Order: sequence, then structure tokens, then C-alpha cells
Amino acid sequence: MSQHWHLYVMAFLYILAGFNHFRNPKMYIRIIPSYLPNPNLVNKLSGLAEIILGIGLLIPSVTKFSAWGIILLLIAIFPANLNMYLNEKAGFGLPKWVLLLRLPIQLVLIYWAYLYT
Repeated sequence: MSQHWHLYVMAFLYILAGFNHFRNPKMYIRIIPSYLPNPNLVNKLSGLAEIILGIGLLIPSVTKFSAWGIILLLIAIFPANLNMYLNEKAGFGLPKWVLLLRLPIQLVLIYWAYLYT
């Protein structure tokens, strides 16, 4: 594996997460804020975006574009993470501190993607 193994790890995680949107849609639909229309479509689109952007990370000519796309996606899905913290039904019974800890992790993921822009 090359010196950029962490890029491959990131790509794999996004591709895996994207496929999981289709494998286990109820989990994702549950955390989509109620003010968003058509949660099923939102889930499919975000899963497809994760797959495409994850694959794009592995293609040198579009790595930078895909990294920016991941940053935008992470910003777009932040309301779902916030909804998990604020809405008990969306929180899967996880302790509030765990759900609160998830919020700044988004910043770490954004920074990780930014390294490839």
C-alpha cells in the first residue's frame, strides 16, 4: 500500500457507509430531521453521494473534487447528527454524552477530507 493508505481507508469508509444506506435504510431514515421532505429519497441520495465520492477519492484526477464533495456532504448531514442529540427517538438510546461527542467528530472528518483538497 502506498504512503497514502489513509486516503484508501477514508474512501473505503465512505463507500461502506454509502452501501449501508441501502442495506439498512431504517437506521438512516430515523435520524433524518422531520422538517426534511421525503426521508427515503434523502437517505438514498446521501448514500449514493457517499459511494460516488468515496470512489472519486481513489481516482487521482477527481480526488480533490471528491474531497470537497465530502466536506459539503458532512456539512449537509450535520442536522441529522444534531437531530440524534436533540430527538430521543433518533438517538437509538445512546447516552447523551456519546451523541454530543459525535458532533465535533464531524469537524475531524471535515479536516480529514480537507487534507486532500
